[in-house]
Amino acid sequence: MAEHVRSTARSARIFAAPFGAGELAWSLGLVHDAGKCAVDWQDKLVRVAPTGERVGIDHKRVGALLVRERALAAAMAVLGHHGGLGRVQSLYTLAPEAGDADTLERFFAQVPEARALATGPELVPSAWSESELVAEIGIRMVFSALVDADHLDTAAHAEGLTRPRVAAPADMDELVRRFETSRLALLDKRGKTNAPSEVDGVRAALYEDAVRLALGEPGIYRLPAPTGSGKTMTAAGFALHHAARHGKARVIVAVPFTTITEQNAGVYRDLLGDEVVLEHHSNAELDDRRLRLAAENWDRPFVVTTTVQLFDSLFGHKPARSRKLHRLSNAVLVLDEVQALPMPLLVPILDALRVLSTHFNTTVLLASATQPSFEHLRVWESLDIKPLVQAPVELFTRLKRVRYEWRIDPQPTLEQVADRIAGERQALAIVNTVGQARRLFRLVAERADVEVVHLSTRMCPRHRETTLERIRVLLDEDKPVLVVSTQLVEAGVDVDFPVVFRALAPAESLQQAAGRANREGRLPGLGRVVVFDASDAPVPRFYRAGVDKTLSIFGPGRDPDDPVLLDRYYRSLYTGLNLDEAERGRVIQWHRAELDFPAVAHGPERDGVGSPRDRRLAFRMIDEDPVTVIVTGHDPQARVADMIDELRTGTGALGQVLRELRGHMVSLPRVVAEAPHVRALCRPVIAGQGDLWEWQGDYDARVGVDEEVIGEDTVW
Repeated sequence: MAEHVRSTARSARIFAAPFGAGELAWSLGLVHDAGKCAVDWQDKLVRVAPTGERVGIDHKRVGALLVRERALAAAMAVLGHHGGLGRVQSLYTLAPEAGDADTLERFFAQVPEARALATGPELVPSAWSESELVAEIGIRMVFSALVDADHLDTAAHAEGLTRPRVAAPADMDELVRRFETSRLALLDKRGKTNAPSEVDGVRAALYEDAVRLALGEPGIYRLPAPTGSGKTMTAAGFALHHAARHGKARVIVAVPFTTITEQNAGVYRDLLGDEVVLEHHSNAELDDRRLRLAAENWDRPFVVTTTVQLFDSLFGHKPARSRKLHRLSNAVLVLDEVQALPMPLLVPILDALRVLSTHFNTTVLLASATQPSFEHLRVWESLDIKPLVQAPVELFTRLKRVRYEWRIDPQPTLEQVADRIAGERQALAIVNTVGQARRLFRLVAERADVEVVHLSTRMCPRHRETTLERIRVLLDEDKPVLVVSTQLVEAGVDVDFPVVFRALAPAESLQQAAGRANREGRLPGLGRVVVFDASDAPVPRFYRAGVDKTLSIFGPGRDPDDPVLLDRYYRSLYTGLNLDEAERGRVIQWHRAELDFPAVAHGPERDGVGSPRDRRLAFRMIDEDPVTVIVTGHDPQARVADMIDELRTGTGALGQVLRELRGHMVSLPRVVAEAPHVRALCRPVIAGQGDLWEWQGDYDARVGVDEEVIGEDTVW
């Protein structure tokens, strides 16, 4: 057991070295299981009390007490390495108990070097004293390094390995060569099958500029690239070249929708190889120990994930979710479609990105056609944001490929909108909720004599993947097809329609939807974007502030594609919402500074310690609080039921099983999943665990988990 602790300490030191906390992590690794090493191995965590009773040793408490004077608040990592980071008060109220001295003597007998941990200078990096918010991220990062090291070493012990499974450092120069070779081959293949267009030249110039600027110093960069300008390729090219130039350990790409995650991960796998790219976007969290050990730790050189997974992990406090965070240090973090970050959480998100960039050697790239003006918020007003595009207005003008048509006054009905869509040969319609998509899909299908396709996140990823591939084949072969979708398709998804119908939404959504029209610029004229406001499909509450600002700035002759108008829109929106002082962000920041990690993740206690928490003020990327269900009915050949059984029994390579099952997972809002008639169709994958279920209801071949059965009109 002593060697396990030494191995944990060695791994933790390596993981924390990139952000200057290697010695701190080494010390925490030595003491994190002090109690385990201080008892007879056969007795596990028990000792004999003076009364003769066999009682447990609180090894977390003993370890935290030993290192508290030198590690200060970072000793919370030891205290929470099983259950999660708590509040700092719980660390400073710890008191020695009878028997601790004997426990420590037995520990020192097995790990003699740990005797020096209680004395000497502070172990916390001096830079963390700049502010409580820097220290807060630092504690999260060292906690991550400790938890990951512990999990890896425990797994190695269970598998009879002599050392933990840790990937060798990536050769970023080799990855750059591989990427460039594959990219040129892909461009050559496209050139042989498609006539060159002006868009191709713009894409090439944008890519060359980004790669040239990748030689710049680490920091925060901005890529305001119009839709269809090759942003996915350009962002990856910048990230890889920058990583190779500055010795970064990995590239992490985070996008807002799982659909884009799946699409982009596929592109990057083709360019870099399956063994290089990790796709991670499951939101399911389980307390089962076996599955905690199988949780992702992003130990790959190129990670594609969702912003939900990224930021809910960054502001969470549980070990399984936090163990990947240390991978953010000395990395290039690409935030794609950054306009989709939730407004109420912008202040803590931007503050965390600032801290990662200035203190943890993380380069951040903000990529979007609808580039938000974050520098107008106080949290970023003094930051030096480096642009990758020197003349964005000129770039957007050169790539203008659509004209907008506004159908908002008088308001049409959804049936009238369906009539218009059914009259098109190829069209994409995007609406704001799952319920609206369901209704419009049925209305169009009743009227059209061509293939009509539905898309929403009620379809599992593999279903969406095959559906999108079908859509692309029909478009490539110039066959008729009409698609009705939720917002999941509006940002970053590589489809190209002559006309797009978009339900009224904030300006950034309208512009993103426009990127699916005439994307390749191959129409003889401009594509069309029809913005409609159906009287019987009202704008959802969460969109109303953005829609009000949109209608005050944009309209006929004032397109959302105008970067100058977009900047005015964002300024007006941020001011109107008073984001600098908005309650949710302010409360989260306050609890971060107070080092109250549960309050950040779950909201403050309403009426004092032990009372219910106010989840309205928690950091949650999705307020619907989703529950993940695994569907077995989409692909009978995928052995999904067998993989679920492997999870239940704890057999097989659980990490790989979870990775494969993500393609068959659907997220349902908790309020929907816990309705009695829906809950009756769910079976827990692990007994007593409520975050992962097996869906035992019908799975519709067109629309996935049937919203009619669930009976809820929810957003994507």
